[in-house]
Amino acid sequence: IYNNTGADYDLSALSLSSCSNGCDNTGEFDYPDNVTFAEGSVIAAGDVFVVAHPSADAAILAEADYTDFVYMSNGDDAFALTLAGATATEYTILDIIGEMGDDPGSGWDVAGVEDATKDHVLARNADVVEGNGGDWATSAGTSADDSEWTVLENEDWSGLGGHPNCEANDLAIYMHDSFGDGWNGNVLTIGDEVFGLES
Repeated sequence: IYNNTGADYDLSALSLSSCSNGCDNTGEFDYPDNVTFAEGSVIAAGDVFVVAHPSADAAILAEADYTDFVYMSNGDDAFALTLAGATATEYTILDIIGEMGDDPGSGWDVAGVEDATKDHVLARNADVVEGNGGDWATSAGTSADDSEWTVLENEDWSGLGGHPNCEANDLAIYMHDSFGDGWNGNVLTIGDEVFGLES
């Protein structure tokens, strides 16, 4: 769960809700609010909160912030980020993977990849700035060009625990005074930050 709000966010306002086998076309969650977060569970601004099954790969557990997630999926189960207090029929979906409709079979197609929600890793694209609001079909897209997701090979954990928009960037600044012999120990001010520069 990526926090791009610009401020710390209390996760107790959110929950995870899910369905088995595409919700059987009922439009109801089989397991509303099946994961809730204690008050004070905070995602810092620009950070990512990782929810993992306790038996997940060690690489996932090393990044996990929450490991009480005991629900398993075989690719055809819908999982949604919902506002806390969701019930089977009354809920607000902020983001969803999978469709609340017919059982898709083995999984849903994503970015033109057949059954991509089964035995693949889905990574959200950097240009996506908000959840899909429950519109899985548009989010999944039909090709790499119109999908919100990049489909990776199974067990490709690259980028886990981060988001392309919150990666650290290096900035190199080379400064010379008017004599051309270096900056000689002065300071550089950028916004509210003041940096000392070696000579």
